[in-house]
Amino acid sequence: MTGRPEILFPLFGAITALDGVGPKTAQLLAQLNIVAPRDLLFTLPHSGIDRALRQTIRGADLPGVLTVEVTIGEHHAPRSRGGAYRITVTDSETTFQIVHFHARGDFLSKLLPTDQRRIVSGRVEVFDGMAQMVHPDHVVRPDEAATLPAFEPVYPLTAGLSQRAMARMVADALTRVPVLAEWIDPAQKAREDWPDWHAALETVHAPGAAADLSATAPARMRLAYDEFMAHQLTLALARARRRKGRGMTSVGDGQKRSKVLKSLPYRPTGAQKRAIDEIAADMAAPERMNRLLQGDVGSGKTLVAFIALLVAVEAGGQGVMMAPTEILARQHLEGLQPLAESAGVILELLTGRDKGREREEKLAALGRGDIHILVGTHAVFQKDVAFCNLRLAVVDEQHRFGVRQRLELGRKGEGADVLVMTATPIPRSLALTQYGDMDVSILDEKPPGRKPIQTALVSVERMEEVVAHLRRAIGNGQQAYWVCPLVEESEVSGLTAAEQRFKHLRALLGDGAVGLVHGQLPAAEKDAAMARFVSGDTAVLVATTVIEVGVNVPNATIMVIEQAESFGLAQLHQLRGRVGRGEAASTCLMLYQPPLGEAGLKRLTTLRETEDGFRISEVDLEMRGAGDLIGTAQSGLPQFRIADMEHQAGLMAVAQSDARRLLADDPDLTGLRGQAARVLLWLMRQDEAIRLISVG
Repeated sequence: MTGRPEILFPLFGAITALDGVGPKTAQLLAQLNIVAPRDLLFTLPHSGIDRALRQTIRGADLPGVLTVEVTIGEHHAPRSRGGAYRITVTDSETTFQIVHFHARGDFLSKLLPTDQRRIVSGRVEVFDGMAQMVHPDHVVRPDEAATLPAFEPVYPLTAGLSQRAMARMVADALTRVPVLAEWIDPAQKAREDWPDWHAALETVHAPGAAADLSATAPARMRLAYDEFMAHQLTLALARARRRKGRGMTSVGDGQKRSKVLKSLPYRPTGAQKRAIDEIAADMAAPERMNRLLQGDVGSGKTLVAFIALLVAVEAGGQGVMMAPTEILARQHLEGLQPLAESAGVILELLTGRDKGREREEKLAALGRGDIHILVGTHAVFQKDVAFCNLRLAVVDEQHRFGVRQRLELGRKGEGADVLVMTATPIPRSLALTQYGDMDVSILDEKPPGRKPIQTALVSVERMEEVVAHLRRAIGNGQQAYWVCPLVEESEVSGLTAAEQRFKHLRALLGDGAVGLVHGQLPAAEKDAAMARFVSGDTAVLVATTVIEVGVNVPNATIMVIEQAESFGLAQLHQLRGRVGRGEAASTCLMLYQPPLGEAGLKRLTTLRETEDGFRISEVDLEMRGAGDLIGTAQSGLPQFRIADMEHQAGLMAVAQSDARRLLADDPDLTGLRGQAARVLLWLMRQDEAIRLISVG
């Protein structure tokens, strides 16, 4: 695949070749990310104007855009420069005025000659009791009526570009559209009754009514599907490429696993059993596993991951579990130690704190295979860390580890399987977009014994009651988190909020009872403050959102979130999940500043009504949109030009199975449909995919 197919050249030529595009217009178009005719064609109208011809403006809803045929009457030139030039016109039932500012009389007498008939179209409003149309958008002779669109598309613009110029450029770009071979599965296309690509482009730029602009109109669905398909093909190619790489077959005898499961005080949920089976099957296969374990807060991901690590050990190998912070790595170690002991497995911790002799001894034991499972932070990436036989790497909290680190980890063990855990439930469509190259296991049941968390909305005016409630709980030996928001971009103001709340609570509850952690603290101090809270030395931990990931303090039963309305839904759900981990009933108090706006109210009531993270994430997607939900900049989410993640999300799953099936049938994309799919990848600028095909 040497370069862009010739059939696409007209779509990727210079934008200045289009009708009416000079260097200045080209610069304006670049602001809309339009640098080639293809980009212009993928810039769809977002609304439209009904320009259907009417008999009269009488009885119409004003102000509004109207199109009528009129007889032109007298011209009234302005008395002063820059005043209004008025022309009286009459339709079949009433008289009104056409108004121009800064216009030349000779130009207007040619455009609107007295006693002749013209069709005029523009916005009509009432001024001083008289209906007037200021600067009509269109003026044509009655015999040119057919040149007026009955429904005119409205495009996104930037200052200096007009709708008329956009329409002219699009019309020219449409003449350059080639007829391309079909890349969509014929059965899928027939079932949905989608038009051909060429026809779909013409349809979306010539909507006949408002319905044609909706995300569910067939032509728009088809073009959105093309974008999703190209994206999923790229991910499927990456997945296929990785599966080609040498993996290892890890099959255990199940003895260590059954010892651990017997030692548990409860039985795993159906979802946990299903995930364990999926992972074990992947590990037994010769291809490398690349699986995402997605589970809601408290759904028991750690147990599933540990059972997977035991498969590696039973197969005569080693496993590693990576956490984003030292405190989490320590917690994993403490939580897993009793399970490891019941199975007779050696577990060890490696963090940046390990130095000198102690570190050397650990590395030597690891190299000999004496350590079966290593728990650590990114310290395990360091050059001198070598395993005897690494078979499985488990990565905790995906968004702290980019794709690059996943690869690094894979290199530590040639062909080692990779399992990524994330506690951030995201809607299925987004999971497919972000992790489409991975296989996904979902934990959507809570283990038995997890008590529901009482969630309440409390106005900040009732602060004293909240503190009194805290005082009683602490008296009964319970612990609490108190989360303060980071105000705006400046970490500093958020800090002062946390520091002031810390002083305030310390004054009321006693000096030793309250601790403080925030992002600006040196790591050692942060760890020390967290450790005091984990061990129960401090009863209340005041924090900015640094605590949302993974910390486990079973004795903490109260979560107070200050200015809860300023947090996103997913974040509130994560924070609430820090409590409800022990035997006692837990509460989450969301303090808000009245009056609550509509969006704030919807977020907080959603949270009060459900603890289902996946349901919460769907509401979050509806409210915020896709890019915002994962923070597009840091998520590497693709920017779709046509597709709309909120309203066309269902197509993403179809595109994924279609792309994977196409590659299974035609791995090198050399068949008829495969070749059409290659053209699609070039058309959608999927350079990554093109590179994978070329090297593959």
